[in-house]
Amino acid sequence: MSEACTSRELMIYTISRLLKGVRHVAVGQSSPMPAAGAMLLRALNERDGRERVQVSILGSVKHNSFTGGAEELFDCAAQGRLDAFFLGGGQIDGQGNVNLVGTGDYPNNPVRWPGSFGSAYLYFLVPRVILFREEHSLRSLVERVDFVSAPGVTDETVYRRGGPHALLTNAALFSFEREAGRFRLQSTHRGYDWRDIRATTGFAYDNEQCEATTPMPDETTLALIRGRIREELRECYPQFAGNMPGPG
Repeated sequence: MSEACTSRELMIYTISRLLKGVRHVAVGQSSPMPAAGAMLLRALNERDGRERVQVSILGSVKHNSFTGGAEELFDCAAQGRLDAFFLGGGQIDGQGNVNLVGTGDYPNNPVRWPGSFGSAYLYFLVPRVILFREEHSLRSLVERVDFVSAPGVTDETVYRRGGPHALLTNAALFSFEREAGRFRLQSTHRGYDWRDIRATTGFAYDNEQCEATTPMPDETTLALIRGRIREELRECYPQFAGNMPGPG
């Protein structure tokens, strides 16, 4: 019997489910779990004879067809050739706004983060943007972000084909209802219930008393994560891969 599925393995599997149907997914640097989820979808599609998935991981040599880095990524998004991307953030609020700049009043933020880079651009152009935050807490999931790096909703007069699709944390999965401009709780992960999520989420959302549990990977999929996916991750995320459980 293999070791029980870890929280990170559940998140990797959930990412692969959120990506179903995409043809091309890109992952930014320093995003090992989104990268693993994209790799898992690619491997599952290959195994099951489904459509090939192109995975582009910035900073990777083996898993990246771009030769011009972020410039090519932005061109690809503008041309409609990128189906999914991931955004994190120091703060995320109930309208899907993301803060990558810092806490407090800009420009005198007492805490500064790396910056917005191309997040707003990609948020407007990529149809399926998955918000990802391993920490589920009142300080990260806030009522209103201190600075809007990338807005989750915009006026209907603004052309926009991209936007938030889901929010995944270490405790729960939310979908984003674009017409309502707010999140809906879809499921809680093993070890949590809806009360835990309500107590640690700073914004309002729909389906508050959700009883659904996030599906776990079966033994075959778990073995794939601990085998092929773990080895593929070593090229760009050696430390993360080294800390993952290996094959049973």
